[in-house]
Amino acid sequence: MSGQVKLDLSGDEALVLFEWLARTNSTDLAGLFEHEAEKIVSWNLEAKLEKLLSEPLEKDYKRTLEKARDRLAAAGS
Repeated sequence: MSGQVKLDLSGDEALVLFEWLARTNSTDLAGLFEHEAEKIVSWNLEAKLEKLLSEPLEKDYKRTLEKARDRLAAAGS
């Protein structure tokens, strides 16, 4: 595959995905990745989200994250 792929996420989706990637990437989860490239993609995506999001640097980040999780869970049910 060549070229760029664009992906639209809501702010809540981006925040929850960032948190999951950060937690996953900082944990040694043997067997989570089938190929080294998958780990690299995960790191790259986390880094891109980190550049876009200001919420992880805010004092009340945990509360903001929980609200985003709750909104997404409610919308998905």
